[in-house]
Amino acid sequence: MKIAVAGIGYVGLSNAVLLARHHDVVMVDIDPGRVADVNARLSPIVDADIEEHFAKTHLRLSATTQGAMAFVDADVVIIATPTDYDPATNTFDTRSIEAIVDEVLACNTDALVVIKSTVPVGYTDRLGRQLGTDRLVFSPEFLREGKALHDNLHPSRIVVGDTGPKGRIVADLLAGSALKKDVPVLLTGSTEAEAIKLFSNTYLAMRVSYFNELDTFAMTHNLDPRQI
Repeated sequence: MKIAVAGIGYVGLSNAVLLARHHDVVMVDIDPGRVADVNARLSPIVDADIEEHFAKTHLRLSATTQGAMAFVDADVVIIATPTDYDPATNTFDTRSIEAIVDEVLACNTDALVVIKSTVPVGYTDRLGRQLGTDRLVFSPEFLREGKALHDNLHPSRIVVGDTGPKGRIVADLLAGSALKKDVPVLLTGSTEAEAIKLFSNTYLAMRVSYFNELDTFAMTHNLDPRQI
């Protein structure tokens, strides 16, 4: 299968390396330095597993700054561009996603577009209706910084925001490239998958806050937090 991945960051690069073990993958990024690093098999991010795969594993992986060149004959396009949250406007900046979707739809009539970037709840369905396409699928990531490839090779779960054949294609693509067998797979509506991602993020933050409070309580009352 021919796959294009837009965005050479933790999400994009870890997915690209994962899939390049069995498929032809072309990465796209506006940063020529990152493109050069990938083509030279140098990891532009800190991730020991990616560095090891670059050094020891034969990967069918290349990179370019020319999006149309990568998208035109792709079977699947994965979007993993930054969507930074702006607390002042209370919104995610999704312009990079929309630019890539427009480019893919203009040059490829068949490719399935998988959004891995974090987006607002309801975004994928809204964008699909706005553009008149049913080729958009949201599939969230659950990665640790510095352990992104490991978490893709050994996923805790795979969530895909489509309950039909397109969702199964994406799930099989990701699960089939993982080292872990019998990965739990959940096919949901696109909006539910977006909610899973956001609530997962907030749950992790809540856990950190909870244990910080526990530690503060212990210190205040002369208790050993490790025993607690």
